[in-house]
Amino acid sequence: MPAYLGRFAPSPSGPLHFGSLLAAVGSYLRARHLGGQWLVRMEDLDPPREVAGAADTILHQLEAYGLQWDGSVRYQSQQSDRYDEVLAQLLEQQLSYYCDCSRKRIKQAGGLYDGHCLPRQLEQGAIRMVNHPAIAHFDDQLLGPIHTSTEFAAEDFILKRRDGLYAYQLAVVVDDHDQGITEVVRGNDLLEPTVRQLSLYRTLGWQAPTWLHLPLAINPDGNKLSKQNHAPALHPTDISHTMAQALALLGQPLPTDLRLAPVAEQLDYAVAHFRLASIPTARQLAAPSR
Repeated sequence: MPAYLGRFAPSPSGPLHFGSLLAAVGSYLRARHLGGQWLVRMEDLDPPREVAGAADTILHQLEAYGLQWDGSVRYQSQQSDRYDEVLAQLLEQQLSYYCDCSRKRIKQAGGLYDGHCLPRQLEQGAIRMVNHPAIAHFDDQLLGPIHTSTEFAAEDFILKRRDGLYAYQLAVVVDDHDQGITEVVRGNDLLEPTVRQLSLYRTLGWQAPTWLHLPLAINPDGNKLSKQNHAPALHPTDISHTMAQALALLGQPLPTDLRLAPVAEQLDYAVAHFRLASIPTARQLAAPSR
């Protein structure tokens, strides 16, 4: 196994946009510069939000932008047996429990779950983790020490929803552990939930990866570029120009003669000259106009 193993894990709720390209390129450069491998995983665990054919579209977009992954693509929708195995272990060890609290009740209790169902010994409902670790801080490889509120860090968070869908916190930890991911590079919209993932790693007795959270691209209205905000899909033909913009926004600008070069040449240069310290530490960056 390589000393460094990174990954890009998009959800197939639509095609990649410029904001998701930033996360893909940032994680790719980090892995390749350190001589490691870069995996792709589809986070297809929420069927109501998924778009038919989006997973294949995303893979074609990654290939078009020169972002070739190692090994086969992992699909979370095919890992349910593994998630159930981990959930059964946590329930058997009394490290998780069933909960039937509604969102309304939690909102009335102040917005954070208060442990109401822990002593009730229910036999069905959502599954929550007994959050004894309550990890509230960690060190980010780009941003340095990160601290969250102790109330958020201590909440018994959901591992499996009442509708039967697996929670992101469970799936991402199990997959990153099983795939041997050594560092998670992703957008800083997932900065705060990292402490919950660290608590789950601690509860399961697993070695956690390191973390590196990249700035988010925002539109002129100040909102994050996202599929929910109707961010436009990556341009299908203006690939070299878009890649050059992404690299510049990540603090890895190309020399003038490479700004319209084939993406393979652009990425070769960017990998060779990658500097972590040059990535902006701002939480948000204005996305370039086309």
